[in-house]
Amino acid sequence: MKYRVLAILAVLLSSVCWGASDGHALYKKKCAGCHGAHGEGKPATKAPALKGTQLDENQVADQITKGKPDSKPPHQKAMSALTEQQAKEIAQYIKALK
Repeated sequence: MKYRVLAILAVLLSSVCWGASDGHALYKKKCAGCHGAHGEGKPATKAPALKGTQLDENQVADQITKGKPDSKPPHQKAMSALTEQQAKEIAQYIKALK
């Protein structure tokens, strides 16, 4: 019984840690090409910096999942192939950028 509880705790802890690093991996795959590896933005392509954004996590996640009609492509529409949970993980990562 004791080992079963420890195994369950290990799985739960690893899933919490996995989610945090998953935001980084998703950002790297979906966002870094335009917004820079560290969220610094790319002035040459007019991609704004995400580091230091004034938006809160929910606003960032909403923009990822729903788009923003008055923004430039590709963010006028929702980003494809991302779940709401993945968008939240990306948003958490973006808000953690220093």
